[in-house]
Amino acid sequence: MWGWFSLRWKVSTESHHTLSSLSKEEQLNEDMVTSAHRPSEVTHMNKGEIEKEAKEEKEEEKEEEEEEKEEEEEDIFEDALETISMPHHTDMATSSRHLPSFDTKQSSGQHRSSLMSRSFNAFVKTISGKCILDQTRRTSVAVKKSSDLDKSPSAKVDLKSSLEECEVALNLFLSNKFKDALELLQPWAKESMYHALGYSTIVVLQAIMTFEQQDIQNGISAVRDALHTCQKYRKKCTVVESFSSFLSRGSLEQTNEEEMHAEICYAECLLQKAALTFVQDENMINFIKGGLKIRTSYHIYKDCLSILHILQKNKVEQQFFSEFEGGVKLGIGTFNLMLSLLPARIIRLLEFIGFSGNRELGLRQLHEGASGRSMRSSLCCLTILSFHTYISLILGTGEVNLMEAENLLAPFLQQFPNGSLMLFYHARIELLKGNVEKAQEVFQKCISVQEEWKQFHHLCYWELMWINIFQQNWMKAFYYSDLLCKESKWSKATYVFLKASILSMLSAEEVAATNESVVTLFRQVDGLKQRIAGKSIPTEKFAVRKSRRYSLSTPVKLILPALEMMYIWNGFPIVSKRRDLSENLLITIEEAEATLQSQRKPAHKKSQEVGMRKRSQKWSLFYRHPKEHRSEYSVDDECLVKLLKGCCLKNLERPLQAELCFNYVIQSEKLLKFDHYLVPFTMFELAFLFKSQGEMDKAMKALEFARSNYKDYSMESRLHFRIQAALQLWRKTSSD
Repeated sequence: MWGWFSLRWKVSTESHHTLSSLSKEEQLNEDMVTSAHRPSEVTHMNKGEIEKEAKEEKEEEKEEEEEEKEEEEEDIFEDALETISMPHHTDMATSSRHLPSFDTKQSSGQHRSSLMSRSFNAFVKTISGKCILDQTRRTSVAVKKSSDLDKSPSAKVDLKSSLEECEVALNLFLSNKFKDALELLQPWAKESMYHALGYSTIVVLQAIMTFEQQDIQNGISAVRDALHTCQKYRKKCTVVESFSSFLSRGSLEQTNEEEMHAEICYAECLLQKAALTFVQDENMINFIKGGLKIRTSYHIYKDCLSILHILQKNKVEQQFFSEFEGGVKLGIGTFNLMLSLLPARIIRLLEFIGFSGNRELGLRQLHEGASGRSMRSSLCCLTILSFHTYISLILGTGEVNLMEAENLLAPFLQQFPNGSLMLFYHARIELLKGNVEKAQEVFQKCISVQEEWKQFHHLCYWELMWINIFQQNWMKAFYYSDLLCKESKWSKATYVFLKASILSMLSAEEVAATNESVVTLFRQVDGLKQRIAGKSIPTEKFAVRKSRRYSLSTPVKLILPALEMMYIWNGFPIVSKRRDLSENLLITIEEAEATLQSQRKPAHKKSQEVGMRKRSQKWSLFYRHPKEHRSEYSVDDECLVKLLKGCCLKNLERPLQAELCFNYVIQSEKLLKFDHYLVPFTMFELAFLFKSQGEMDKAMKALEFARSNYKDYSMESRLHFRIQAALQLWRKTSSD
């Protein structure tokens, strides 16, 4: 019994330590704001004095932030190890705090909040038609000017006004008015938790899409400010109160509505900061920091789910209950959905430290959130669409629920007919249905509807490149790969490898017309690889390894590299919807197969000639072996061609021929020298071939064998994701 209380005490102490450090940062910010903004003095200052004072404040704030950063770096390993070593309990102190909330501050800022509410209500009533954007800009400027003059440390925007303005900002964002959305949110980003969350979300999204170092730094700064803003609204408690809160589940009811929303916003900001921490640098400190933020966010969401259940059970009425419910469903649904995708061995490890993932629960929560009337409904919808149109294809079996995706997208596509995100998912759905030409048309429209964020263009370039690869329009595919190489920083190594791979599918004359060198491009790949969260990107590692053939003094040409990358990105299930595309790909693959076979025959003939001459010449001639004419990569190339051919034959419903191709690869396992990934991936394809013929036992055994008997090969994690998805789906189908 005492051991159980000790466990509770350790968790409470950990929570108190975190809250204390955050409270110090909050107090520092409040002291800075207090010294900088005194309404009674500001009214007597002229413009020059205000600007001078603001400049001094910025310099002081910058110095204090640098000192805080140095202290954080010195203590990070100690804090990380302390947090990791502490036992975990599903109830976290952060969501069951007891100290009095910010009622005093709220009353002192009530007059300012009511003014904000009335001005915004007037704004909402006047907007109509084309005037909405101009009115939004005028409102933003007016709010910014007034906040600069008479903002006080206790000034806060009431929850109603925050939610209303942020919903307008979200609609502006989904309508491609990204700058207008930022201008609406920024003036109150340090006073309102929802303004802070909305502003940081847009800035972080931009940073992740551009990968520009300055954008990443801007994102980190925005998230840091957002966390401090949300922290002001969260309930605090002492160590004793934190310990006692674990003893009574009913204490969760004492959290007021504003504090509930603060928990949700804080958890979302933590995830944003974790994402930026991973991409900011490659050192282990950032990896640990990012992991701890995800862990904290996950447990906050679990506690918020407990609060939600209590509110529903007791039928507690709250003015903004639907918004809180939407936030909980978005967080719980996304976490469960993403964690359920992980390979089994990783899931077992995460369950040991308190994580869990249930795909059905995740999808159900997201569906309920998408069908609700909260501000986060569209975000729940976009998360489900991302799962159905991307994640299920790349990390899953490729079996996509297109009808569900279409039904989800339809109302949002009607509301935002020219929204880049909605058009993008519309095009993806058309592509997965096999409507390649329609998909091209919609992707082109997605590019043309806005010029403000070029990063959305890059997403479309990527898709258009693959569409042209599917169609074997190599020059057009080269055009889009070249645009990606020049404009996008997401994965230069992958882009350059794809560009070189596409060029290698062209004739020598066509390559010369592009003024590019295939050998030079392949040799550039190794120097362009990058690391995220301290790890190399698997597709970049794959590209670097394949490019090594061209680093030799006498380069050895890759065989069908563009189609190999198409397989790695699971493009064959898309092509399977179009028989004509599959047949054309099969022709190209069989031509490459014939080329490899023709290279073997002269080698055998040459061997015979050498053997005849050696009787009358020196014995040294005997060592002129056919390997001189057949490279060490030959077996690997032949097996790659057989795998690609088998996939096409499977798509064309020619199972016997496909099985022969797959068996050829598996039987050549011991002869492979470089591309060892071919065997487990081939067994994965063979399992789906067995399933299509109704042989589920053989299919399951093939998947289990591929998962258990092979390791340390290229793209291993991606295959494990796919195997996990297939086993989950097939077992569920069998049990039903």
